[in-house]
Amino acid sequence: MVVLYRTPETTMRNTYLVCYDIRNDKRLRKVYKTMRDFGDHLQYSIFECQFTPIDLAKCRHTLSEIVKHNEDQVLFVDLGPTEGRGERVISALGQPYSPIGAPCIVV
Repeated sequence: MVVLYRTPETTMRNTYLVCYDIRNDKRLRKVYKTMRDFGDHLQYSIFECQFTPIDLAKCRHTLSEIVKHNEDQVLFVDLGPTEGRGERVISALGQPYSPIGAPCIVV
């Protein structure tokens, strides 16, 4: 019998939008700083992340220790497999979307 294990290089990644609504400024800054380690900042409280199942669990666990569960909300929107998705296409209503080229400072 042959047992195959997936290595980190072959583990499938899914693209997620992580969106959050944090009611306290101190927790908001901590969530923002934490999310910078996991993905690309798209808007004030939205990050795009490429997660393996383990990455997703780590992110959820880390954020779980920061947020106040009865006041705050973090949404994980699974956009499907990263592989074969093509280029990122973002359209906007109102102000046009522009990638953030410089780090944002949350005060």
